[in-house]
Amino acid sequence: MLSALANSFKIPDLKRRIIVTLILITVYRVGCYVPTPGINGAALAEFFGRVAKTQGGTLFGIINMFSGGAMERLTIFALGIMPYISSSIIFQLLTAVIPALEKLAKEGRAGYQKINQYTRYGTVLLSLVQSFFIALWLENPARFEGLRIVMSPGWGFRILTVLTLTTGTIFIMWLGEQIQERGIGNGISLVITAGIISRIPTALHQLFILLSPFSPSRRQIQPFTLLIMAVLLVGVVFSVIMITQGRGKSRYSTPGA
Repeated sequence: MLSALANSFKIPDLKRRIIVTLILITVYRVGCYVPTPGINGAALAEFFGRVAKTQGGTLFGIINMFSGGAMERLTIFALGIMPYISSSIIFQLLTAVIPALEKLAKEGRAGYQKINQYTRYGTVLLSLVQSFFIALWLENPARFEGLRIVMSPGWGFRILTVLTLTTGTIFIMWLGEQIQERGIGNGISLVITAGIISRIPTALHQLFILLSPFSPSRRQIQPFTLLIMAVLLVGVVFSVIMITQGRGKSRYSTPGA
């Protein structure tokens, strides 16, 4: 594996694509630490410090994982790429029920580009709605155990937050498209993967706290339960690989072969 990686840098075009991909992913990770204007970072960190032991398994914890921790810090990339994924799923479902979209899907590359354009519009719309409700959520101290997260609440903060978070999502979407065109692999998938990988150290720390190997009385999860979860995880990954390989073989196999 290491030799294959070393050999890939001997091919100029492949080397350039790898470097471009790494640079764009680095830009994405740096943006995950740029704070949203008007947020009291100290109060926000204090609040999430209180709930750090319980937020990992919640819906918020899952969203935070996919955003690479940007949601927890309320940075400019707090929405992450989720609005784009949601918009893509919506248009895939609509393609099956709306004849005009179904016709576009059958027109090849031109139709795909048109649907992709609609998906971008949907991403912007979803980002505007989600960021507005996030701004309202941040303004309410009752949601944060009385801590004041927003220094100057009001329509000025709401509009600024909506513009910042929406622009952040659009920029991430653009990064994913640039990775796909100028780098290697699927850009959106790589952005998601980079966010998940960045949360591995935090996840391992939380798992260590739940196991509490040096204090059985404080243990919240038993080792046997963890073993079962690991076996199920391996089983799911193995099943997905087998199904994917089976679909690939059936797609490229010739009738009667």
